[in-house]
Amino acid sequence: MSASPSTSAQAAREAIAARLGSLRKDAELTGHELALRCGWSPAKSSRIERAKTPASAADIRAWCTACGAEEQAADLVAANHQADQMYVHWQKLHRHGMRRAQEEVVPLYERTRLFRVYSSNVVPGMLQTGAYAAALLSTIATFQGTPDDSPEAAASRIERSHVLREGGHRFALLMEETVLRCRIGTADTMAGQLGYLLAVMALPNVSLGVIPFAAQRRVWPLESFYLFDGKRASVELLTAAVNVSAPSEIGIYAKAFSQLADMAVYGSDARALVTEAISSLK
Repeated sequence: MSASPSTSAQAAREAIAARLGSLRKDAELTGHELALRCGWSPAKSSRIERAKTPASAADIRAWCTACGAEEQAADLVAANHQADQMYVHWQKLHRHGMRRAQEEVVPLYERTRLFRVYSSNVVPGMLQTGAYAAALLSTIATFQGTPDDSPEAAASRIERSHVLREGGHRFALLMEETVLRCRIGTADTMAGQLGYLLAVMALPNVSLGVIPFAAQRRVWPLESFYLFDGKRASVELLTAAVNVSAPSEIGIYAKAFSQLADMAVYGSDARALVTEAISSLK
């Protein structure tokens, strides 16, 4: 079994804490002396330096000032922000609704040339119809207890899907057959969604594979993930979005994608599975 997907985020926080500890030692300050200069308790200094309490941007600036290392504050604040973005809880991301979350990834989508996407549970966002997206996002908002702006969020999700037909992007997309059978919304919603998948399969820049129920498993069904040009992996968990940038971890997801792709069917065989799923709705 692999380590928790939050491991990279914790490792990044520990690296920041170690750098803060080095600044304190270079300034020849004890934890108590640092705390006095920063105006907080010695216990807080200890928790930050041991990576038990994440440092805020204000904490980092105060720490650097106390150590006479103000010039390092900007880099440490930026690194801390990146660590925070590695593991983002959905409830935090959706606390003002989901539309903003859809819009924030548009620049990433527009600059990515090659998308590799694996989904084990729902149709990938970039392939969703408006009705399917609205039904799914409404269900998510209800489960999370966050504001339900599903119609607006669905519209933003559909808008960002312009990359399918514009900008010279390429898409390698995999989904488990379960995705075709898991009913999101009404039967009409699912029929429309599955029909749209058949249309997308005809696009020259799209490779859409389906892993059949009967496939001999060499890789077990995984959490859904997106690979953006081999530079970033975004993993969707029940509680959080995990953003991975470490080359070694991206390599593991790329390896998994390659082995999952070998189990999938394409072309007429994939279309037959989609068509069967449509027929089962009647």
